[in-house]
Amino acid sequence: MNEKQLQRVSHDKAFIAALDQSGGSTPKALAAYGIKENEYNGNDEMFAKVHEMRTRIIKSPAFKADYILAAILFENTMDRKIDGELTADYLWNKKGIVPFLKVDKGLAELTDGVQLMKPMPDLADLLKRAVQRNIFGTKMRSVIKQTNRDGIKKIVKQQFEIGRQIAAAGLVPILEPEVDIHSENRAESEKILKEEIFKELSLLPSDLKIMFKLSIPEIDNFYSDLINGQTNIIRVVALSGGFSRQEANDKLSRNNGLIASFSRALAEGLYAQQSDNDFDTVLASSIKNIYEASIT
Repeated sequence: MNEKQLQRVSHDKAFIAALDQSGGSTPKALAAYGIKENEYNGNDEMFAKVHEMRTRIIKSPAFKADYILAAILFENTMDRKIDGELTADYLWNKKGIVPFLKVDKGLAELTDGVQLMKPMPDLADLLKRAVQRNIFGTKMRSVIKQTNRDGIKKIVKQQFEIGRQIAAAGLVPILEPEVDIHSENRAESEKILKEEIFKELSLLPSDLKIMFKLSIPEIDNFYSDLINGQTNIIRVVALSGGFSRQEANDKLSRNNGLIASFSRALAEGLYAQQSDNDFDTVLASSIKNIYEASIT
């Protein structure tokens, strides 16, 4: 583990940029960026287009370590280069931004009110490649749709089990048991989720370091006891979860110590057709607003 990166992730005031749209969500991300599906053919061209988008964001002068703590990459992005350097190396060497990797393979069908992660049979090989590519940590997402204790318990158990495997490979896992912001009884789901998280935390050795990526809670500062005083947790970050950027920022700013890890909200207002000046201006404004909401 890179100790300099660990110190930065643990203590610096900034937020995490999520640039990890995968195969299933890439067409939607490109469409929001102004690139229609008839402008590319097949996965190879699609991934080339999205890498161009991510490269433009990363190389922008607005995308800098003063505001951006880390960036979460998709596997395809990890394997590509920016100006002759692998993406993770470019992020750290040129920008001082810590690289993470999305490792899950998407969501399983809804069962017991939740969507677990699909099986990851190639995870060990992926983690080995991530270490070789100088990745610091990982991220993996599952979703809670309904207030079902059995389902939520399964979500948390799966996240921690795979998190242990990731930590054993020398990487810091971000556990992401998302609570759907549109679900009924969301506050009750979050209450059960936190109870199950604390049960699993009690079983971890004190030197095993993890992070959490959680939905911005229904009750302000609900996760303060995860953010403060837990030896295993080095950071708790928030996803925008379907809120507009303004709404997500407003809610985030009321949660002390919780920092952003936004994807769609970060790229909101960015278009392929913009001039570089307009693109950088919009991105700079977005980054500044998200940063300010993250340092409360």
